[in-house]
Amino acid sequence: MRINPLLPRCSSDQLAQIKALVLTSSQPHALNTLLASFVNSHTTQHAFALYNQMLHNPFTHNHFTFNNAIKACCFTNSFNKGQEIHARVTKSGHFSHTYIQNSFIHFYVIKNDIVYAYRVFQTIVSPNVISWTSIISGFSKCGLEDKAIRIFSVMSVNPNANTLVSVLSACCNVGGLKLGKSVHCYWLKLFDHHNVILDNALLHLYVTVGSLEYARHVFDKMPERNVVSWTAMVGGLVLRGFCEDAIDVFNKMVKEGEVKPNEGTVVNVVAACASLGSLRLCESVHAYVQERRDIFLEGNVGNAFINMYAKCGSIRSAILVFKTLRFKDVICWTTMINGFAMNGLGDRVLPLFGLMLVHGVAPDDVTFVSLLTACSHGGLVDEGLMLFRAIVNTYGITVNEKHCVCVVDLYARAGRFKEAEEFVMGMDVEPDSPVWGVLVGACRVHGNEAMIRRVSETLVEKGASGGTLALVTNSYASSSRWDESMEIRNVMSCLGLKKMAGCSWIELDV
Repeated sequence: MRINPLLPRCSSDQLAQIKALVLTSSQPHALNTLLASFVNSHTTQHAFALYNQMLHNPFTHNHFTFNNAIKACCFTNSFNKGQEIHARVTKSGHFSHTYIQNSFIHFYVIKNDIVYAYRVFQTIVSPNVISWTSIISGFSKCGLEDKAIRIFSVMSVNPNANTLVSVLSACCNVGGLKLGKSVHCYWLKLFDHHNVILDNALLHLYVTVGSLEYARHVFDKMPERNVVSWTAMVGGLVLRGFCEDAIDVFNKMVKEGEVKPNEGTVVNVVAACASLGSLRLCESVHAYVQERRDIFLEGNVGNAFINMYAKCGSIRSAILVFKTLRFKDVICWTTMINGFAMNGLGDRVLPLFGLMLVHGVAPDDVTFVSLLTACSHGGLVDEGLMLFRAIVNTYGITVNEKHCVCVVDLYARAGRFKEAEEFVMGMDVEPDSPVWGVLVGACRVHGNEAMIRRVSETLVEKGASGGTLALVTNSYASSSRWDESMEIRNVMSCLGLKKMAGCSWIELDV
């Protein structure tokens, strides 16, 4: 009999007591009650020991025994033991009980073995709502959202709130707004009461697919809202660029006091402040967090504040937050490095990176993007190239497009166009719009019209984005080469390409 070696074992005295208990209490009901109490109290060493002893006598166990045992396997991720129980249940003839089959569906879903979970589901003669909900949730959890939605569409029983939550989760992952609305309508017809978990699932769907009008309607109509509801609303508004509205919702949350913001809420509202570049709002949120004794400037919250102050140009405040963090992970160090880079303090980046290595924190691919950006803006070409080579040679990190953009920018800002062009042509992957855009932008600044001409021809052939082609037309226009500029604009018009409009924020002291 194979038992997970990671499970805690019973002592010899405890095992003797369990054996004696089985001998003196041969009724399955009493033993199953004890087994269930062991499982629910998470004393798994006692649960498995009792289960093993109960199997020695055919009169001391029944189908409830196996159901409790598989629950213990679910709690402890004891997959080998669960498969052993599955085999024994099948041999004993107890597998026909629907609730046991449902337990095994849940077990295999936890194991991420959706194939076996579906096999179990197919053996159920009359699946109940728990059966359907478990398999729909399993497919959604394992990334097979289309399959989850198809199974929901052929349900032979009425779904419950948990079923609808599972199918809404699947809709979120595939952007299924139309089906999500259908589920919403079905719920309104089927249920005459609200369910905060289901309401939150609907809210999450609408903010995920960008339907903020529906999200706001659901949010405003909710008779009960918990911290998940408020955080989803704030985060959804931030994600879609409505940062001022997100801050208004946060302020309303604090003022009304229905629930208190948690770390997730704070991280989202801090992101909104960073996007707006409002130092006043940043300091207001910071003061609120300092008043709360249950939210600490650590982890995601601390990193968010560093990023916020850096984006608002208050690098001194970012450094103060950085120094207060007791545990600094790679995200924390990278955020601080990026803060120096975006504020033109490239000379402080390499010493900070050295300090990061001294503290034993290994960089990741994002760290090198920030380092290369700092070197590019600071004119540190040799240092940047050294770091680029270290990405693969020293740290074994796969080079991605962002790294390549930084290297092109590094060469181009220094006026080393021939090396920049050779680098682009020698890239292992096909260079795309960001790479060419950096090169065109630098050529425009340095007045390298010959390279702009070569690059523009390549971009038209490759079908570059509207923003990159607009950069080319502006380069021609700045050199009074109106014919070439108009030619590129005509190409953009024929292809239906437009440049995304930009915007800037300023904060006035009044």
